[in-house]
Amino acid sequence: MGAFSIWHWIIVLIIVLLLFGKGKIPSLMADMAKGIKSFKKNMSDDDNTDSTSDNNKEQ
Repeated sequence: MGAFSIWHWIIVLIIVLLLFGKGKIPSLMADMAKGIKSFKKNMSDDDNTDSTSDNNKEQ
């Protein structure tokens, strides 16, 4: 009763396609991927900045 069957997933997929349209979903996924890449890049930049500032404090 608590688990979703294949019919639940099919209905959800149909509703999503109706709401966003066939062409909108790939652009949403592309935007999400760009956001994730930007987030990861900024996180690695922060790590590099922190390690650089730590090295400067030690000297």
